[in-house]
Amino acid sequence: MKLILVQPQLRVAPDADNVGVIRAALESAQLGCERNDIVLLPESFDHGASREVYECEVAALARRLRCHVVGGSHHQTLPSGTINSGLAFDPDGRIIGRYDKLRPYASEREYVQPGSVLGELLIAGRRVLVLVCSDFWFADLVQRTTRLPDVILVAALSVSRKPSPEYSRSLWRHLAVARAYEFGVYVGISDWGYPSDLPLLCASGVGGFADPTATTPEMLFSPIGNRSVAAHPLDFRALDEFRRDRTSRGFFWRGVHE
Repeated sequence: MKLILVQPQLRVAPDADNVGVIRAALESAQLGCERNDIVLLPESFDHGASREVYECEVAALARRLRCHVVGGSHHQTLPSGTINSGLAFDPDGRIIGRYDKLRPYASEREYVQPGSVLGELLIAGRRVLVLVCSDFWFADLVQRTTRLPDVILVAALSVSRKPSPEYSRSLWRHLAVARAYEFGVYVGISDWGYPSDLPLLCASGVGGFADPTATTPEMLFSPIGNRSVAAHPLDFRALDEFRRDRTSRGFFWRGVHE
């Protein structure tokens, strides 16, 4: 299984074809996707009003790539209000799960209400938790899962009030490594590339991969950086061994990964 993360330059403009940009980046990368692979899209890459269009485009991308696609997020208007939610699809374009943003961030709270669905998925026999951007900063959401995941996926749209993206990138890198090590999981983050076209603030491009099984510090977190696409093999044997070692040392409570 490979985890494929994206961080292209995207736009909010009405004529933006962000899914086309993402598709072109993935196809140019020539990754040779297999059915068990997972592609993670960023938060709110689709700013259109139509939920049907969002669903059709992500399903079509999964069929085209012939792998699983976790579809970032989209603002869905319901009778009770608007929520920031997403869908995941299998290689045949069938929906395999839904997830909501549970804790909207800053001014987002003015037009998006908290969702209610925690994104617990099962992909190729492995437990996957999908969190939308700021939800990643709340450890209690990970602890709410029925079983702790093997992989945490974060669909992000990072923004920063700082003059450069380095501050946000550093915070996200440290958080990803801490989550990976604390819970014994792989962590993947997809984001908008820096400096994507946003109305007020620039995206920081915080995407990357945290690997708790790494034995050298520089490999604990691999940023996407200026690339549009990055692929990471998921070695679950190494992850299971890491968990066994951590459990023997008393860092995992009994039964947490059984």
